[in-house]
Amino acid sequence: MLLISRRDRKGIGSSYYMEHTEAEQRVLELSKDIERHNHLYYVEARPEITDQAFDALLRELADLETTFPDLADPNSPTQRVGGDITKNFPVVAHRYPMLSLSNSHSREDVAEFVARVEKAIGQVTFVMELKYDGVAISLSYRNGRLHQAVTRGDGEKGK
Repeated sequence: MLLISRRDRKGIGSSYYMEHTEAEQRVLELSKDIERHNHLYYVEARPEITDQAFDALLRELADLETTFPDLADPNSPTQRVGGDITKNFPVVAHRYPMLSLSNSHSREDVAEFVARVEKAIGQVTFVMELKYDGVAISLSYRNGRLHQAVTRGDGEKGK
């Protein structure tokens, strides 16, 4: 039995004990639930939960995978960006992967990020903007004219 410690988006901590078999079942449940919500969001364009609630499910899964490393799976939703893509447009491979940054829910998260960056490359200046889910696209121009606009899709290919 292991002690699981979590912090919510406000930094409030909670702890509970979990047996390995219970953790294994919860990882399966969370993975299935997250896959379902990814499909609803990315393919059917009809999300049933808020982004905040989705992030909480993903954080819980990541916490369990960290606490029980043998339950971590390369195909876990924690290891991928987005979900399936709709079938209404041709699939296009991105020239460069469109990766996702980790979520930041507090000033402390941002301060920790800045500290890591500055430790790696020195003092920097940032411009920060609100994140709008579902609006990331890759634009390609040829001879100064828009040639192609591709959605982020799953990060490796879009439409």
